[in-house]
Formats: sequence, C-alpha cells, structure tokens
Amino acid sequence: MKKLVKGNEAVVIGALVAGCDAYFGYPITPASEIAHSAAEYFLKLKKIFIQAECETASINMVFGASACGLRVITASSGPGISLKQEGISFIAGCELPIVIIDVVRAGPGLGNIGPEQGDYNQVVKGGGHGNYRCIVLAPNSVAEMYHKTILAFDLADKYRIPVYVLADATLGQMMEPIDIVEIPTGQVAKDWKLDVTAGTNDNLLTSIFLDYDDLEDLILRLAAKYREIEENEARAEVYLADDAELVLTGYGITSRLLRTVVDRMREEGHKVGMVRPKTLWPFPKQAYYEQVNPTADFLVVELSLGQFAEDVRLALPLRKVRLFYRVGGNVPTEEEIYVKAMECLDNKWARR
Repeated sequence: MKKLVKGNEAVVIGALVAGCDAYFGYPITPASEIAHSAAEYFLKLKKIFIQAECETASINMVFGASACGLRVITASSGPGISLKQEGISFIAGCELPIVIIDVVRAGPGLGNIGPEQGDYNQVVKGGGHGNYRCIVLAPNSVAEMYHKTILAFDLADKYRIPVYVLADATLGQMMEPIDIVEIPTGQVAKDWKLDVTAGTNDNLLTSIFLDYDDLEDLILRLAAKYREIEENEARAEVYLADDAELVLTGYGITSRLLRTVVDRMREEGHKVGMVRPKTLWPFPKQAYYEQVNPTADFLVVELSLGQFAEDVRLALPLRKVRLFYRVGGNVPTEEEIYVKAMECLDNKWARR
C-alpha cells in the first residue's frame, strides 16, 4: 500500500510495522507530528501511548518499558534531546534496547525550528556522561525515515543498545510516498527482562557498580560490543567515486543536493562523486578509503560548523578535506554547492 506522508508520520508507521509496543514522549517542533501520529495510531491498535509531563519523564518511562521487554520508541528535537541525555546514559549502562528519533532543529538554546545538523556531536559522540555509544542511522528521504526506523528496532534488540534515527526539520516535515509492506523484523528472546513472572526474579538491570573493578568490567564489555558493531554495521552509499577527482560527502537532506550536483558536474565532464554515510556511528570509514579513488580530494557539506567534517578528517588523515556549511536553519542551494565544488577542482578555494 502506498501512502503520502510526512517524514515524521513515516517514523510512526515504521515503528508499528516493527512491532513497537509503546511510545512515550513530549511534543516539540519540528518533531511534533511524531507524537500526534503516535497518539492516533498507537491507541487505535491498543498499544501504549503516553504524552509525559516533560522530556525527562518520557525517557525514564522508556527506560522502564524497555526493562520489561517491550519494543519502545521516543522522539524529540534539540532541547528535548538534551534533556533526555542523562536517561539515555542510564539506559546504555543497563544495556537496554530503545529507539530515539531526533528531528534536528537549529540551536544552540531555543534557536529556531529550521533544519540543522548541530546535534551531531551530542548524538554521535554520546551526549550523556560516561563511556557509551549509540548506533546512529541517517536517513535522507521519507522512505528511509520509515525503513530506518524498522532497522533501528532490530539493531537495538540485536545489540541491546540505544539506536538513534537522526533526521532534520526538512526530512521531518517534507511529504513523499512510502510503500507500507510487511517486513520481517529481528525480534529476539529477552531473557534478561523484568516482569511479573517468577522466572525473572533473579534478573538485575543496573548501571551502578560501586566496586571499581566491576564497573571497569562493564565498560570493557561494552567496548567489546562496540567494536563488534563497528565491524559489522557501518553502512554508506558510494556514488561515482571510484574515479573521482573530487568527492562530495554529506548525510541527511544535504546528501540529496550533493547527488544532484554530482550528476550535473558529471554531465559537464568533471570527475566528481559522492559518499553518503547511512550510519554516523559506526562511521563507515572503509567506504571512504576502499571504494573511493585514492587520490581524490573531499568536500564536506553539512548544516553545522564542521561536526561531521571532524569524523571525515579522522577517517582520511592524509587527504585534502574542505568544508562548506550553512547554519541557523539555512540549507545550501544546489548552485552554492556547485560553486564550491568548482572552486575545489580549480584550486581556487583560498580565493573564494
């Protein structure tokens, strides 16, 4: 069945297809339609929907529901994601699977409701305290908002880890058709869960380890799991990059603009390609140096002051990596990106 929906609504449909049991959240623009759609669809299907009194309450409800073995989701933007960070750290410490949707708005502070990618460090690097990671998926279409939400639940259960779907205001608000189909999902037995049956009486979910060696053991076990995720779950789209002299790279809504610019420049005879990370953590390092012309330069285009570019540079320490950005809710035009790419090819970047 085809349905024309906003990206925010596609998230809710994807969650239901994935067998999500509960939604807890608090509405915030530009993510509010997620809560609105969840209130409509979850209740009709006799699933759990609660609009909490605040973001901190909602993330702790998510904590409790996941501990009981439910598939559970929450969503927010900017300030709301900031308020959830302590709870996410606790959830990571307890190794609980949850899905978080971040529809990024411009900051810092209240900022505005325009699209930005300024939450990158907070989400990708772990915005709460302690040594932990979250898997971060980066859609670039309404269809991917749908599919990556389904994938997020499977990855969360597989690794017992929080998983983000990191979008932006444009993706959340734009409308495109999606195909709603039954998709098998990776439901797993949750022998660790807490419920009212006697069999779970001895289960313990905690993130407090007063003995220093016990906490070190937990952190090292988490680190081993994170290495496994890095080896197996990094994903990227590589487009016309094997012979490229210049590779454009970006994620989310900017990547759609990049592909248009690549096609235009290829038609003009320029050897230009693109790498689009589909996972921001784990970062798809191998895609950058195994599937790309080894002599290519890179132009990073993002909606923040180089947060994503830092990871590109870490992955490519010996390459020339330039950065072009717009912030404050502004999205670069195709023409602006084209001009910057031509400057890179003509070695005129310093004279812009």
